[in-house]
Amino acid sequence: MAKELGVSRQTIIAIENNKYNPTLELAMKLGRLLNTPIEDIFELED
Repeated sequence: MAKELGVSRQTIIAIENNKYNPTLELAMKLGRLLNTPIEDIFELED
């Protein structure tokens, strides 16, 4: 997955563990790769 998105494996792990907020571009690529709307992948925190 990381290779397909053009990021490191560590970046994917950090996103999964809520330690890194991806850029909008990366979030959109991830949604496209998973065929899932980004709203279903990420939650907006106030």
